[in-house]
Amino acid sequence: MAGIRLIVGLGNPGAEYAQTRHNAGFWFIERLAEQEASAMRPDRRFFGLAGRCGDAWLLAPQTYMNRSGGSVAAMANFYRVSPEEILVAHDELDLPAGGVRLKRGGGHAGHNGLRDIAARLGSADFWRLRLGIGHPRVLGLDQAVADYVLHRPPAAQLASIEAALERALALVPEFLRGDFSAAMQRLHTQEP
Repeated sequence: MAGIRLIVGLGNPGAEYAQTRHNAGFWFIERLAEQEASAMRPDRRFFGLAGRCGDAWLLAPQTYMNRSGGSVAAMANFYRVSPEEILVAHDELDLPAGGVRLKRGGGHAGHNGLRDIAARLGSADFWRLRLGIGHPRVLGLDQAVADYVLHRPPAAQLASIEAALERALALVPEFLRGDFSAAMQRLHTQEP
């Protein structure tokens, strides 16, 4: 199977969103760029910040979350990257904070960034790195989902999310080689 040629981190641009749960995908791509000593630079062609990770491209769309697809499709079309060669890192309500899962294809589960990417690519057959942030109902919070994702996680929850990011970052070589079964096995059995 082909390896990943484009790694996308989803989030909302701007300082007011930088530390919110909805930016977990940005946290992943920022740490990956640091790990690779790759500067993320503005690129107007792709409406985002772009960098490199070996032979793969890194992208942090600078549109708002619900318009991420334009950025992803612009880069994918320019570099002729097919959907199955794209990995999108995003926040996931259906996993507890610290949970992380890898999957290919599927629905968007109400995630507007995934919805827009699938619509703009004309395919939902891209890989997803699902970074758990927990769900307010499961946590017993009387908070709307939109409000929950746009707030900072408390320290203990943030520490769990950061540990999940580290586990995922360690698997980037497998993603790039296309060794997804090994990556999933390692990732899904390392849960705390």
